[in-house]
Amino acid sequence: MSVAVTIDLVDPTPPFEQVRRQLTLLIETGQLVTDERLPSVRQLAGDLGLATGTVARAYKELEGSGLVTTRRGAGTRVASRPESASPAAVTLLEDAATSYLARAAVLGATPEQAALALERVTRRR
Repeated sequence: MSVAVTIDLVDPTPPFEQVRRQLTLLIETGQLVTDERLPSVRQLAGDLGLATGTVARAYKELEGSGLVTTRRGAGTRVASRPESASPAAVTLLEDAATSYLARAAVLGATPEQAALALERVTRRR
């Protein structure tokens, strides 16, 4: 089992936070569905070239946000999603937007150019 998570070495965001944000986005957009099993901490850490503690921290924060549940022997699974975005989800989206704008700035783009790029991608979906 694999998930579409990558680590961006240009992004100043810590790796655990990049993992948490990307998994949150996959869950919030329905790309990971309720009860779907996430890779083990060891597997995802190996896939991404990270320490297991880094991935474990991301999973722990996801669990604290109510997005996943972890049970010994059953692994980590996506929790039931609420019907609308929770305040925690809105905060995560704002965090993701901040990270996106920081990356756009590193690439030399203005916030307006970054917003236009996001609009173009959104229209394609």
